Amino acid sequence: AMSRGVSAEQLVRESAEDAGRRLRVKLITNAFAVGLNTARHELRTTRGTIEYTHLVLAQGSKPYLPDQLAADTCWHVNHLKSWGGLEKTLRAGPQRVAIIGAGMIGCELAEDLNKAGHHVSLINRDAHPLLALLPQLAASCLVDSMVQQGIEHHANAHIAGLEKAASGESYIVLEDGSKLAYDQLIAATGLQTDNRLAKQAGLAFDNGIAVNARSLQTSEKNIYALGDCISIDGVACRFIEPIAHQARSIASNILCGDQQSYEHVDPVIRLKTRAMPIVLRGIPKPVGIWKTVRQNEQQLVMEQYVEDEKMAVLTMGLSSGSEAA
Repeated sequence: AMSRGVSAEQLVRESAEDAGRRLRVKLITNAFAVGLNTARHELRTTRGTIEYTHLVLAQGSKPYLPDQLAADTCWHVNHLKSWGGLEKTLRAGPQRVAIIGAGMIGCELAEDLNKAGHHVSLINRDAHPLLALLPQLAASCLVDSMVQQGIEHHANAHIAGLEKAASGESYIVLEDGSKLAYDQLIAATGLQTDNRLAKQAGLAFDNGIAVNARSLQTSEKNIYALGDCISIDGVACRFIEPIAHQARSIASNILCGDQQSYEHVDPVIRLKTRAMPIVLRGIPKPVGIWKTVRQNEQQLVMEQYVEDEKMAVLTMGLSSGSEAA
């Protein structure tokens, strides 16, 4: 959106009311779920109580903020209103933007904002970006690419707090005592599922609403869940690609009684850093061993094994750009 000069308003393709009519569903807007009675099959909302035969929870997730960051001190980009505020603020011209978190969102944002003319500092609490996904060799290549573009990467940087000087200058204060000045601060520190509704209803919760891996049924017989809010075997499932498959599976379960219709497959992960695109097939394991298959100026290919079983394949570099686009 930023590179194309598209505003937050232009990202809206249709209103909620129009979507409801097109999909032929009763869409209740501006409503919050506040209680769930599984014995009576009732969902209480701020717009009244709804009785259900089957209930599907698709409540998504929300930004996780460390204790050092208050919600009103930073931006995040997974909500249209927040993104719109940031986009309007950045229209004023080149600014110093600090991004906290060097996961997929942080790395992609850093490159996008840098290309838009802003001075970007990426604050990483770990030794290298995407610690759980990338081997050190690939992560070092990614950091080198960012540095060559003019992006500052601060590794092993732990935030102690934020500080406002008398001059009005804003600073990130790190635990080692150093300070980093910024104009805009973006939190890319991950997501978390709001557990209040599930806990109140007594649903099993394990890093997300726990669901059966094949049926997507929660611990309550007539309640299903899908998308960012769920976990399978304790692992949060926060990828876009599986959601359509999950929706079809739940529809099949409800309408046809098919309890074995969903098969979870690790999605292909594409890091859309255009200068150094990355495609990762399979989810790496902490105990896995990475082996370099090919390395030259254009491309790095690595594979991870646990004993003799191949767990993941990583392709990095310009020749993977068509896949990562």
